[in-house]
Amino acid sequence: MSTTRHGITSYRLRFTGTGGEYFRVWIVNLLLSIVTLGLYTPWARRRTARWFYDHTQVADSSLEFTAPLRKMVVSFLIFALLYLTYHIAAETGQDTVALVFIVAAALLAPYLWGSAMRFRLASTRWRGLQLHFAAKWKEIYLASWPIFAMAALWITLTLSLQMLGSAEPPTPTPDAPRIPAAGVPSLPDIGVHGWGLLALGVLLSVLCIIRVEFNYKSLLVLRGGIGHQHGRWKPVYSDFVRIWAATVLVFLAGVAVILALGFSAMYTLEAVVRQAKGPALLVLMFVVVIGVFIGLVPASAPARAYREARMFQLIWSNVGLSRIARFKCDLRPWAFVRLRLKNLLLTLLTLGFYRPFARVNEYRMKADSVTLHVKGGLDQLVGELVRQQEGLGDALADAAGLDIVG
Repeated sequence: MSTTRHGITSYRLRFTGTGGEYFRVWIVNLLLSIVTLGLYTPWARRRTARWFYDHTQVADSSLEFTAPLRKMVVSFLIFALLYLTYHIAAETGQDTVALVFIVAAALLAPYLWGSAMRFRLASTRWRGLQLHFAAKWKEIYLASWPIFAMAALWITLTLSLQMLGSAEPPTPTPDAPRIPAAGVPSLPDIGVHGWGLLALGVLLSVLCIIRVEFNYKSLLVLRGGIGHQHGRWKPVYSDFVRIWAATVLVFLAGVAVILALGFSAMYTLEAVVRQAKGPALLVLMFVVVIGVFIGLVPASAPARAYREARMFQLIWSNVGLSRIARFKCDLRPWAFVRLRLKNLLLTLLTLGFYRPFARVNEYRMKADSVTLHVKGGLDQLVGELVRQQEGLGDALADAAGLDIVG
Protein backbone atom coordinates (compact mmCIF):
# COMPACT_ATOMS: atom_id res chain seq x y z
CA MET A 1 0.00 0.00 0.00
CA SER A 2 1.41 3.42 -0.98
CA THR A 3 0.49 7.09 -0.74
CA THR A 4 1.95 10.06 -2.61
CA ARG A 5 2.27 13.61 -1.29
CA HIS A 6 4.44 16.51 -2.51
CA GLY A 7 6.36 14.24 -4.87
CA ILE A 8 7.23 11.77 -2.07
CA THR A 9 5.71 8.28 -2.14
CA SER A 10 5.29 6.42 1.13
CA TYR A 11 5.34 2.62 1.36
CA ARG A 12 4.39 0.82 4.55
CA LEU A 13 6.47 -2.29 5.19
CA ARG A 14 4.37 -5.42 5.62
CA PHE A 15 5.04 -8.84 7.09
CA THR A 16 2.78 -11.52 5.64
CA GLY A 17 3.90 -14.60 7.57
CA THR A 18 1.93 -16.35 10.30
CA GLY A 19 2.96 -18.17 13.44
CA GLY A 20 1.49 -21.45 12.19
CA GLU A 21 3.56 -21.33 9.00
CA TYR A 22 6.78 -20.58 10.87
CA PHE A 23 6.02 -23.25 13.46
CA ARG A 24 6.33 -25.89 10.74
CA VAL A 25 9.72 -24.49 9.71
CA TRP A 26 10.84 -24.22 13.33
CA ILE A 27 9.84 -27.71 14.44
CA VAL A 28 11.56 -29.36 11.46
CA ASN A 29 14.73 -27.34 12.14
CA LEU A 30 14.61 -28.28 15.82
CA LEU A 31 14.13 -32.01 15.23
CA LEU A 32 16.81 -32.25 12.54
CA SER A 33 19.26 -30.25 14.68
CA ILE A 34 18.69 -32.68 17.57
CA VAL A 35 19.04 -35.76 15.36
CA THR A 36 22.27 -34.45 13.76
CA LEU A 37 23.71 -33.19 17.08
CA GLY A 38 23.67 -29.60 15.80
CA LEU A 39 25.23 -30.23 12.39
CA TYR A 40 21.99 -29.15 10.72
CA THR A 41 22.43 -25.62 12.13
CA PRO A 42 23.52 -23.86 8.88
CA TRP A 43 20.63 -25.42 6.96
CA ALA A 44 18.23 -24.40 9.73
CA ARG A 45 19.50 -20.82 9.76
CA ARG A 46 19.23 -20.56 5.99
CA ARG A 47 15.64 -21.89 5.97
CA THR A 48 14.68 -19.49 8.78
CA ALA A 49 16.27 -16.46 7.10
CA ARG A 50 14.67 -17.25 3.74
CA TRP A 51 11.25 -17.66 5.34
CA PHE A 52 11.39 -14.28 7.10
CA TYR A 53 12.82 -12.54 4.04
CA ASP A 54 10.20 -14.03 1.72
CA HIS A 55 7.40 -12.72 3.95
CA THR A 56 8.86 -9.21 4.42
CA GLN A 57 7.57 -6.82 1.75
CA VAL A 58 9.24 -3.47 1.08
CA ALA A 59 7.28 -1.33 -1.41
CA ASP A 60 5.17 -4.38 -2.32
CA SER A 61 8.25 -6.47 -3.18
CA SER A 62 9.62 -9.23 -0.96
CA LEU A 63 13.20 -9.38 0.23
CA GLU A 64 15.41 -12.24 -0.92
CA PHE A 65 18.03 -14.17 1.07
CA THR A 66 20.63 -15.41 -1.41
CA ALA A 67 23.43 -16.66 0.86
CA PRO A 68 25.31 -19.65 -0.62
CA LEU A 69 24.78 -22.72 1.53
CA ARG A 70 28.35 -23.90 1.01
CA LYS A 71 29.78 -20.76 2.63
CA MET A 72 27.39 -21.08 5.57
CA VAL A 73 28.37 -24.72 6.15
CA VAL A 74 32.12 -24.03 5.89
CA SER A 75 31.85 -21.06 8.27
CA PHE A 76 29.88 -23.13 10.77
CA LEU A 77 32.44 -25.94 10.72
CA ILE A 78 35.35 -23.51 11.16
CA PHE A 79 33.82 -21.82 14.17
CA ALA A 80 32.69 -25.13 15.67
CA LEU A 81 36.25 -26.48 15.35
CA LEU A 82 37.75 -23.35 16.93
CA TYR A 83 35.28 -23.48 19.82
CA LEU A 84 35.96 -27.20 20.38
CA THR A 85 39.72 -26.58 20.39
CA TYR A 86 39.38 -23.77 22.93
CA HIS A 87 37.06 -25.87 25.12
CA ILE A 88 39.50 -28.81 25.13
CA ALA A 89 42.42 -26.50 25.98
CA ALA A 90 40.51 -24.90 28.85
CA GLU A 91 39.28 -28.24 30.25
CA THR A 92 42.71 -29.90 30.09
CA GLY A 93 44.47 -27.10 31.92
CA GLN A 94 46.34 -25.69 28.92
CA ASP A 95 46.01 -22.14 30.19
CA THR A 96 48.52 -20.68 27.75
CA VAL A 97 46.63 -22.02 24.74
CA ALA A 98 43.31 -20.85 26.17
CA LEU A 99 44.78 -17.37 26.82
CA VAL A 100 46.07 -17.19 23.24
CA PHE A 101 42.56 -18.01 22.00
CA ILE A 102 41.03 -15.27 24.16
CA VAL A 103 43.55 -12.63 23.03
CA ALA A 104 43.16 -13.69 19.40
CA ALA A 105 39.37 -13.50 19.70
CA ALA A 106 39.63 -9.94 21.05
CA LEU A 107 41.97 -8.88 18.23
CA LEU A 108 39.82 -10.57 15.59
CA ALA A 109 36.48 -9.28 16.93
CA PRO A 110 36.39 -6.26 14.55
CA TYR A 111 37.29 -8.49 11.60
CA LEU A 112 34.58 -10.99 12.51
CA TRP A 113 31.98 -8.23 12.86
CA GLY A 114 32.93 -6.65 9.54
CA SER A 115 32.94 -10.02 7.81
CA ALA A 116 29.52 -10.83 9.24
CA MET A 117 28.07 -7.53 8.01
CA ARG A 118 29.52 -8.10 4.53
CA PHE A 119 27.89 -11.52 4.47
CA ARG A 120 24.53 -10.27 5.74
CA LEU A 121 24.19 -7.39 3.29
CA ALA A 122 25.68 -9.26 0.33
CA SER A 123 23.09 -12.00 0.93
CA THR A 124 20.17 -9.56 0.83
CA ARG A 125 18.41 -8.62 -2.41
CA TRP A 126 15.38 -6.49 -3.18
CA ARG A 127 13.96 -6.19 -6.69
CA GLY A 128 17.14 -7.76 -8.02
CA LEU A 129 19.28 -5.17 -6.23
CA GLN A 130 22.04 -6.47 -3.97
CA LEU A 131 22.97 -4.63 -0.81
CA HIS A 132 26.62 -4.19 0.11
CA PHE A 133 28.85 -3.12 2.99
CA ALA A 134 31.80 -1.12 1.64
CA ALA A 135 33.67 -0.24 4.85
CA LYS A 136 37.41 -0.77 4.68
CA TRP A 137 39.14 -2.80 7.37
CA LYS A 138 40.92 0.33 8.61
CA GLU A 139 37.55 1.99 9.17
CA ILE A 140 36.23 -1.04 11.02
CA TYR A 141 39.24 -1.24 13.34
CA LEU A 142 39.15 2.51 14.00
CA ALA A 143 35.48 2.17 14.94
CA SER A 144 36.48 -0.62 17.34
CA TRP A 145 38.66 1.57 19.55
CA PRO A 146 36.32 1.23 22.58
CA ILE A 147 37.03 -2.53 22.66
CA PHE A 148 40.77 -1.96 22.94
CA ALA A 149 40.27 0.94 25.36
CA MET A 150 38.20 -1.33 27.62
CA ALA A 151 40.87 -4.04 27.49
CA ALA A 152 43.59 -1.52 28.43
CA LEU A 153 41.36 -0.15 31.19
CA TRP A 154 40.90 -3.53 32.87
CA ILE A 155 44.56 -4.46 32.53
CA THR A 156 45.44 -1.23 34.31
CA LEU A 157 42.75 -1.78 36.96
CA THR A 158 43.88 -5.35 37.58
CA LEU A 159 47.46 -4.27 38.14
CA SER A 160 46.33 -1.43 40.41
CA LEU A 161 44.10 -3.70 42.48
CA GLN A 162 46.88 -6.26 42.82
CA MET A 163 49.13 -3.54 44.21
CA LEU A 164 46.43 -2.47 46.65
CA GLY A 165 45.66 -6.05 47.66
CA SER A 166 49.32 -6.94 48.16
CA ALA A 167 49.73 -4.19 50.72
CA GLU A 168 50.35 -5.67 54.17
CA PRO A 169 47.07 -5.78 56.11
CA PRO A 170 46.88 -4.31 59.58
CA THR A 171 47.86 -6.65 62.40
CA PRO A 172 44.75 -8.09 64.05
CA THR A 173 44.25 -7.27 67.70
CA PRO A 174 43.97 -10.05 70.29
CA ASP A 175 40.40 -9.03 71.01
CA ALA A 176 39.27 -9.48 67.40
CA PRO A 177 41.48 -12.00 65.64
CA ARG A 178 40.96 -12.25 61.91
CA ILE A 179 40.23 -15.92 61.37
CA PRO A 180 38.73 -16.64 57.94
CA ALA A 181 36.08 -19.29 57.77
CA ALA A 182 37.32 -22.59 56.43
CA GLY A 183 36.61 -23.02 52.75
CA VAL A 184 35.09 -19.52 52.40
CA PRO A 185 37.11 -17.20 50.13
CA SER A 186 37.49 -13.74 51.58
CA LEU A 187 37.07 -10.57 49.56
CA PRO A 188 40.33 -8.88 48.61
CA ASP A 189 41.37 -6.23 51.09
CA ILE A 190 41.64 -3.37 48.58
CA GLY A 191 40.10 -0.68 50.70
CA VAL A 192 37.75 2.12 49.77
CA HIS A 193 39.99 3.35 46.97
CA GLY A 194 40.05 -0.11 45.40
CA TRP A 195 36.28 -0.43 45.38
CA GLY A 196 36.05 3.07 43.97
CA LEU A 197 38.37 2.06 41.12
CA LEU A 198 36.20 -1.00 40.46
CA ALA A 199 33.06 1.13 40.29
CA LEU A 200 34.79 3.57 37.93
CA GLY A 201 35.95 0.66 35.77
CA VAL A 202 32.42 -0.72 35.48
CA LEU A 203 31.04 2.71 34.56
CA LEU A 204 33.71 3.36 31.92
CA SER A 205 33.23 -0.16 30.53
CA VAL A 206 29.50 0.43 30.08
CA LEU A 207 30.23 3.70 28.27
CA CYS A 208 32.71 1.86 26.03
CA ILE A 209 30.11 -0.82 25.23
CA ILE A 210 27.60 1.88 24.32
CA ARG A 211 30.20 3.63 22.18
CA VAL A 212 31.18 0.52 20.22
CA GLU A 213 27.51 -0.21 19.59
CA PHE A 214 27.03 3.33 18.29
CA ASN A 215 30.18 3.15 16.15
CA TYR A 216 29.22 -0.18 14.59
CA LYS A 217 25.61 0.74 13.83
CA SER A 218 26.56 4.11 12.34
CA LEU A 219 29.33 2.53 10.24
CA LEU A 220 26.94 -0.18 9.02
CA VAL A 221 24.45 2.45 7.82
CA LEU A 222 26.93 4.96 6.40
CA ARG A 223 29.01 2.39 4.51
CA GLY A 224 26.13 0.13 3.54
CA GLY A 225 23.99 0.78 0.50
CA ILE A 226 22.77 -0.17 -2.96
CA GLY A 227 24.69 0.64 -6.13
CA HIS A 228 26.55 3.92 -5.60
CA GLN A 229 24.04 5.13 -3.02
CA HIS A 230 25.07 4.87 0.64
CA GLY A 231 23.11 5.20 3.84
CA ARG A 232 22.36 8.39 5.77
CA TRP A 233 22.72 8.45 9.57
CA LYS A 234 21.41 11.09 12.00
CA PRO A 235 21.58 9.69 15.60
CA VAL A 236 24.34 10.83 17.93
CA TYR A 237 26.15 9.05 20.77
CA SER A 238 24.11 10.82 23.46
CA ASP A 239 20.93 9.26 22.01
CA PHE A 240 22.34 5.82 22.75
CA VAL A 241 23.42 6.85 26.26
CA ARG A 242 19.91 8.10 27.06
CA ILE A 243 18.36 4.82 25.90
CA TRP A 244 20.78 2.80 28.02
CA ALA A 245 20.12 5.01 31.05
CA ALA A 246 16.37 4.60 30.63
CA THR A 247 16.89 0.84 30.28
CA VAL A 248 18.71 0.73 33.61
CA LEU A 249 15.81 2.55 35.26
CA VAL A 250 13.32 0.11 33.75
CA PHE A 251 15.42 -2.81 35.00
CA LEU A 252 15.61 -1.37 38.53
CA ALA A 253 11.86 -0.81 38.50
CA GLY A 254 11.34 -4.43 37.45
CA VAL A 255 13.59 -5.67 40.26
CA ALA A 256 11.74 -3.46 42.75
CA VAL A 257 8.40 -4.93 41.66
CA ILE A 258 9.70 -8.51 42.01
CA LEU A 259 11.14 -7.78 45.46
CA ALA A 260 7.91 -6.08 46.54
CA LEU A 261 5.91 -9.10 45.45
CA GLY A 262 8.33 -11.38 47.30
CA PHE A 263 8.05 -9.42 50.54
CA SER A 264 4.29 -9.28 50.15
CA ALA A 265 4.22 -13.05 49.83
CA MET A 266 6.35 -13.40 52.94
CA TYR A 267 4.06 -11.05 54.85
CA THR A 268 1.00 -12.98 53.68
CA LEU A 269 2.58 -16.21 54.82
CA GLU A 270 3.60 -14.74 58.16
CA ALA A 271 0.94 -16.71 60.02
CA VAL A 272 2.05 -19.92 58.37
CA VAL A 273 5.67 -19.12 59.19
CA ARG A 274 4.81 -18.60 62.86
CA GLN A 275 3.14 -21.97 63.06
CA ALA A 276 5.85 -23.78 61.12
CA LYS A 277 8.60 -25.36 63.17
CA GLY A 278 11.79 -27.22 62.53
CA PRO A 279 12.21 -28.63 59.00
CA ALA A 280 8.88 -27.17 57.84
CA LEU A 281 10.12 -23.64 58.58
CA LEU A 282 13.38 -24.22 56.70
CA VAL A 283 11.54 -25.64 53.70
CA LEU A 284 9.11 -22.69 53.65
CA MET A 285 11.93 -20.14 53.83
CA PHE A 286 13.79 -21.97 51.07
CA VAL A 287 10.73 -21.94 48.80
CA VAL A 288 10.19 -18.20 49.33
CA VAL A 289 13.84 -17.33 48.66
CA ILE A 290 13.95 -19.51 45.53
CA GLY A 291 10.68 -17.97 44.34
CA VAL A 292 12.12 -14.45 44.66
CA PHE A 293 15.33 -15.52 42.90
CA ILE A 294 13.44 -17.12 40.02
CA GLY A 295 11.33 -13.97 39.76
CA LEU A 296 14.47 -11.84 39.42
CA VAL A 297 15.58 -13.79 36.34
CA PRO A 298 12.71 -12.57 34.09
CA ALA A 299 12.91 -9.14 35.73
CA SER A 300 15.35 -8.16 32.99
CA ALA A 301 12.86 -9.07 30.24
CA PRO A 302 10.98 -5.72 30.30
CA ALA A 303 14.26 -3.79 30.28
CA ARG A 304 15.66 -5.80 27.36
CA ALA A 305 12.43 -5.42 25.38
CA TYR A 306 12.29 -1.69 26.15
CA ARG A 307 15.87 -1.15 24.99
CA GLU A 308 15.30 -3.23 21.85
CA ALA A 309 12.19 -1.24 20.92
CA ARG A 310 13.72 2.17 21.69
CA MET A 311 16.84 1.36 19.69
CA PHE A 312 14.78 0.05 16.76
CA GLN A 313 12.63 3.18 16.83
CA LEU A 314 15.64 5.52 17.03
CA ILE A 315 17.53 3.93 14.16
CA TRP A 316 14.65 3.39 11.72
CA SER A 317 13.38 6.93 12.25
CA ASN A 318 16.78 8.49 11.49
CA VAL A 319 18.29 6.57 8.58
CA GLY A 320 17.87 6.78 4.83
CA LEU A 321 19.48 6.09 1.46
CA SER A 322 21.45 9.10 0.27
CA ARG A 323 18.96 11.91 -0.52
CA ILE A 324 16.46 9.74 -2.33
CA ALA A 325 14.83 7.67 0.41
CA ARG A 326 14.33 7.71 4.17
CA PHE A 327 12.61 5.60 6.80
CA LYS A 328 10.23 6.44 9.64
CA CYS A 329 9.23 4.19 12.52
CA ASP A 330 6.22 4.51 14.83
CA LEU A 331 6.92 1.49 17.04
CA ARG A 332 5.57 2.00 20.56
CA PRO A 333 8.15 0.75 23.12
CA TRP A 334 5.69 -0.08 25.91
CA ALA A 335 3.40 -1.96 23.52
CA PHE A 336 6.44 -4.03 22.53
CA VAL A 337 7.26 -4.62 26.21
CA ARG A 338 3.74 -5.90 26.86
CA LEU A 339 3.99 -8.18 23.84
CA ARG A 340 7.35 -9.55 25.05
CA LEU A 341 5.95 -10.27 28.52
CA LYS A 342 2.91 -12.04 27.05
CA ASN A 343 5.16 -14.08 24.78
CA LEU A 344 7.44 -14.97 27.69
CA LEU A 345 4.52 -16.17 29.80
CA LEU A 346 3.00 -18.24 26.99
CA THR A 347 6.40 -19.71 26.11
CA LEU A 348 6.89 -20.83 29.71
CA LEU A 349 3.38 -22.28 29.96
CA THR A 350 3.83 -24.24 26.69
CA LEU A 351 7.34 -25.46 27.61
CA GLY A 352 8.86 -23.50 24.73
CA PHE A 353 6.48 -24.51 21.94
CA TYR A 354 5.03 -21.00 21.71
CA ARG A 355 8.48 -19.63 20.84
CA PRO A 356 7.96 -19.55 17.01
CA PHE A 357 4.63 -17.72 17.44
CA ALA A 358 6.30 -15.25 19.81
CA ARG A 359 9.11 -14.57 17.35
CA VAL A 360 6.67 -13.96 14.50
CA ASN A 361 4.53 -11.61 16.63
CA GLU A 362 7.52 -9.51 17.64
CA TYR A 363 8.96 -9.43 14.13
CA ARG A 364 5.60 -8.37 12.69
CA MET A 365 5.18 -5.54 15.21
CA LYS A 366 8.59 -4.14 14.32
CA ALA A 367 8.33 -4.61 10.55
CA ASP A 368 4.82 -3.16 10.30
CA SER A 369 5.92 -0.05 12.19
CA VAL A 370 8.37 1.07 9.46
CA THR A 371 7.46 3.29 6.50
CA LEU A 372 9.69 3.93 3.48
CA HIS A 373 9.49 7.41 1.92
CA VAL A 374 10.86 7.63 -1.65
CA LYS A 375 11.48 10.84 -3.57
CA GLY A 376 10.14 10.57 -7.12
CA GLY A 377 8.97 7.42 -8.89
CA LEU A 378 10.03 4.05 -7.50
CA ASP A 379 10.45 2.40 -10.92
CA GLN A 380 12.74 5.18 -12.10
CA LEU A 381 14.76 4.91 -8.89
CA VAL A 382 15.13 1.14 -9.21
CA GLY A 383 16.26 1.46 -12.82
CA GLU A 384 18.94 3.97 -11.85
CA LEU A 385 20.15 1.75 -8.98
CA VAL A 386 20.36 -1.25 -11.33
CA ARG A 387 22.61 0.74 -13.69
CA GLN A 388 24.77 1.87 -10.76
CA GLN A 389 25.09 -1.70 -9.53
CA GLU A 390 26.60 -2.97 -12.80
CA GLY A 391 30.28 -3.71 -12.35
CA LEU A 392 30.01 -4.09 -8.58
CA GLY A 393 28.81 -7.69 -8.56
CA ASP A 394 32.21 -9.42 -8.68
CA ALA A 395 33.66 -7.23 -5.93
CA LEU A 396 30.65 -7.83 -3.71
CA ALA A 397 30.85 -11.57 -4.25
CA ASP A 398 34.51 -11.60 -3.27
CA ALA A 399 33.78 -9.65 -0.08
CA ALA A 400 30.78 -11.70 1.05
CA GLY A 401 32.41 -12.49 4.38
CA LEU A 402 31.63 -15.24 6.87
CA ASP A 403 28.32 -16.46 8.19
CA ILE A 404 28.53 -15.67 11.91
CA VAL A 405 25.21 -13.86 12.21
CA GLY A 406 21.86 -15.35 13.09
